[in-house]
Amino acid sequence: MQTVRDERTAGTRDALMAAAERLFAEHGLSAVSNRQIAEAAGQRNNTVVGYHFGSKTALVRAIMTRRGEQTDVIRRRHVAAVDGSGDVRDWVGALVRPVTEHLASLGTPSWNARMTVQVMTDPTMRELVSEEACARPPLRQILDGLGRCLPGVPDEVRAERGAMARHLINHTCAERERALAEGTGPRYRSWHHTADALTDAVTGLLTAPVTAPREEC
Repeated sequence: MQTVRDERTAGTRDALMAAAERLFAEHGLSAVSNRQIAEAAGQRNNTVVGYHFGSKTALVRAIMTRRGEQTDVIRRRHVAAVDGSGDVRDWVGALVRPVTEHLASLGTPSWNARMTVQVMTDPTMRELVSEEACARPPLRQILDGLGRCLPGVPDEVRAERGAMARHLINHTCAERERALAEGTGPRYRSWHHTADALTDAVTGLLTAPVTAPREEC
């Protein structure tokens, strides 16, 4: 009996997370209510989100944590493949490819890339999610590997370019995900192509010349 209850609870949580991911991706975090999530998940009880997650913030974190853990499985393989490399491009590939491979595994339509953009445009959620993501060992190893390959880049410039790279990866993946869902854009391009293009672009961004500081007028 307990096993049946546990399975039912897990099924409800999964349905709520799937419905919330889609709604957040389409409408943003603030525009979606717990009631809408419950209805989209086929739940009659409007308080079911609060019962299972406590709050919308906790629900968002649960979705992002699950997707992060799924991506980490892929990320560990890429980290092992480039371990010890001194090539920036190798480490950038290890940063980018787990994301695109995970998105490819979700099929079409998927919502995770677009939800991620919505999360990252919310200041409070961005801070919570970013802290948790950067604490993950596989991602930490990649960031450390990139740091070792860029010894001549000042810390503040590296941080600034890291933020640029994050935006580039998130928004490019979200646009591809949207194009696939809507059936628009070049059909011959794959997630593998997206990974190649992002690896080229982020490598160029991180290794670009650094302009010397100028005195403010």
